Amino acid sequence: MKVVDPAVQSAKDNYHLLTGVVIPRPIAFITSQNDDGVVVNAAPFSFFNVVAAEPPLIAVSVSRSEGQMTKDTAKNISASKEFVVHLVDESLVEQVNQAASSYPSSVSEVEETGLTLAPSKKVQVPGIQEASIRMECKLHQIVPLGTDEAYSSDLFIGEVVMFHISEKVIENDRVSAERVKPVSRLAGSNYSKLGQLFSLERPK
Repeated sequence: MKVVDPAVQSAKDNYHLLTGVVIPRPIAFITSQNDDGVVVNAAPFSFFNVVAAEPPLIAVSVSRSEGQMTKDTAKNISASKEFVVHLVDESLVEQVNQAASSYPSSVSEVEETGLTLAPSKKVQVPGIQEASIRMECKLHQIVPLGTDEAYSSDLFIGEVVMFHISEKVIENDRVSAERVKPVSRLAGSNYSKLGQLFSLERPK
C-alpha cells in the first residue's frame, strides 16, 4: 500500500491525486450572468454534488487564482446570487468541453458552442435548452476554502428552486439513469459513460 502525505506534496500534485482517486465525479454545467445581465457565461465543474434534501441543496467548488475570485462563474454567482446547473450527458459533452476554454468575460460560451438559451421560471439566469435536466438555483451560502491567508477555492451552495426534466428521461415517474446517459469526469482529460447497473437492498 502506497502512503502519500499531502503536506509534503505541491497543490498541483494533490489535485492530480484527488481527481484520480475520487472517481467518477458528476459534472455541473453552470450558466451565470454578468453584472449588467447581458452576457450569459457557461462553464463545467466536477467538484460538485448534492448536499441536502430539505431544502434541496447542491454544492459546487470553484477554484481561485492566487487567492482571488477570478472565474466568471464565481464572480457572477457572488454578485447575482443566482445560477442554473445542468447535468452533462453524452449529447452535451462535446460542447461542455469546448465551453471549458478560456474565453473573455465579454464572450458567452453558450453562443460559442452553438447551444440555445431557455428562460427560467424563478431566477433571471437562463438555462440551456439542449440539457435534459437543469436546476434553477438561488445562492444559499458561499464558503471560502483554504487558509485565512490564501483561500484556494469557494464552495457555492445553491438551493434548487425549480427542476426542469425532459419527459424523455423519465420512466415510471422517476428519472432513468439509462435514459439520461450521464457523463462523469475521471482524471486528466478522461471521461466515463454509465456502465453496468446493479441493485443492493439496504440492510434492515
